[in-house]
Amino acid sequence: MKYSGGGDWYVNPTALPNLIAFCNKELNMNIDKEYVTIEPGDPAIFNIPFIHLTGHGNVVFSDAEAANLRQYLISGGFLHIDDNYGLDQYIRPQMKKVFPELEFTELPYLHPVFHQKYEFSRGLPKIHEHDNLPPQGFGLIWEGRLICFYTYETDLGDGWEDPSVHNDSPEIHRKALEMGANLLQYVFMN
Repeated sequence: MKYSGGGDWYVNPTALPNLIAFCNKELNMNIDKEYVTIEPGDPAIFNIPFIHLTGHGNVVFSDAEAANLRQYLISGGFLHIDDNYGLDQYIRPQMKKVFPELEFTELPYLHPVFHQKYEFSRGLPKIHEHDNLPPQGFGLIWEGRLICFYTYETDLGDGWEDPSVHNDSPEIHRKALEMGANLLQYVFMN
């Protein structure tokens, strides 16, 4: 998702292509390799079942964008937010603008998103270290449905990148892709 505010929404350029290729191969999905970049206020957002938002800095949604994103999520869309480090202080107020009545709640390790094809019995894998904090997965739940999954202190998108970009071990790279595959499988099966 391309957003305003000056944050680097465009980081991790190899992440989504790698995740798509992994899911198509390992889960026999048929995700188009040519993903779309979309803004939160674009009416075409309703044609996209899964949106990924990442970055390090400021995020700003206009009132119209917040309203459009809210309608998209209520209507069956899904948003994955991956804090690439430094996004937290900006994304929380913007999501509060989208859903003033909802709070991000930490998902328990028993949540199905952690138990799809790949088993993550202890929750999110730790991909990159920043503040010596454990990885956390937060959700926004609307009428019993997870509509937004916010991954914090894990950096999944960095792990999806070409291994040479962050010099991750093959095991770390694979764990990040497996968790991403779980998320896509969960979204497309629910």
